[in-house]
Amino acid sequence: MRGDPRVYETLEKLNIPFGYYEHPPVPTIDEALKYWKDIEAAHCKNLFFRNHKGDRHYLVVFHYLHQMNVKVLETMLKQGKLSFASDWRLKKYLNIEPGSISPFGLIHDTEKHVKLFLDENLQHYDRLSFHPNLNTASLVVSKSDLIRYLEATGNEWEFVKLYD
Repeated sequence: MRGDPRVYETLEKLNIPFGYYEHPPVPTIDEALKYWKDIEAAHCKNLFFRNHKGDRHYLVVFHYLHQMNVKVLETMLKQGKLSFASDWRLKKYLNIEPGSISPFGLIHDTEKHVKLFLDENLQHYDRLSFHPNLNTASLVVSKSDLIRYLEATGNEWEFVKLYD
């Protein structure tokens, strides 16, 4: 299977079933839509931010059809202006490349540095889709199994409102 072997090891260890779908590299949502049409799940957009000092990092996940309002998150965090984290920060904290961002990358954050925010609207879906830390495959897991996975990583996470 394509993707990060540690993702599959962790899913197996936690007895989390998943759907597996291979596709060509899809670094953008527009390209991924061609391959998602037969996958029954909420497909998620994943963004990696840093605060203005560069000492705090946030992974933000929301349904691909929605637009996140970064000012809502900035106001909630009171960390100043947020910006996209660099490629080297993405590699350092989540051990993944741009275009493959996923909450599954949290297994590489041994210092529990990254905080995850999931859009509260994702609570309305039973199944969610993410890359296995590589954008040539997609995994579908139940929302409850994703939560079990997140609990196993030990990172802080929460459902939040990301829109006005």
